[in-house]
Amino acid sequence: MAIIKAVRGKEPVLGSNCYLCDNVVITGDVIMGDNCSVWYNAVIRGDVNYIRIGNDVNIQDGAVLHCNYKDSVTILGDRVSVGHNAIIHGAELEHDIIVGMGAIIMDHAHVGHSSIIAAGSVVTKHTVIEPGSVYGGTPAKLIKKYDPEELNRMTRRSAEHYIMYTGWYRE
Repeated sequence: MAIIKAVRGKEPVLGSNCYLCDNVVITGDVIMGDNCSVWYNAVIRGDVNYIRIGNDVNIQDGAVLHCNYKDSVTILGDRVSVGHNAIIHGAELEHDIIVGMGAIIMDHAHVGHSSIIAAGSVVTKHTVIEPGSVYGGTPAKLIKKYDPEELNRMTRRSAEHYIMYTGWYRE
């Protein structure tokens, strides 16, 4: 069963129809929207500051969400897909974003809507990514700009697939 733990008097709040795998850990000041999924070995630590997660978000296997004490918070908009083993630390991600496997997004970074962070990338502290961008590398740099609507279709498809996958596990 998932570990949902209050820390410093703050208990995680989950929206309706969320799916959590058995070994997920969610602690502290975390508010999660509806239809979210958190997969095997993922950790969402709202112990030192708050974490806010929108609707239709999937946080895949081994991913970590955290932030800094009295400094940075972590905010994910709607339909964000956080890839396997990705780390989001004190950053803000708008709606309709794909964070590739193993990517790292650091404190005070801001990722605009309908964007993709390539697998293995490191988005450094204070980086601002414009909507409709694909960033990759270490440190992450602009690879290509797209019409945000074109990327939006890809990012929404990822979110929709993960909602479908949770149905397989509920059967």
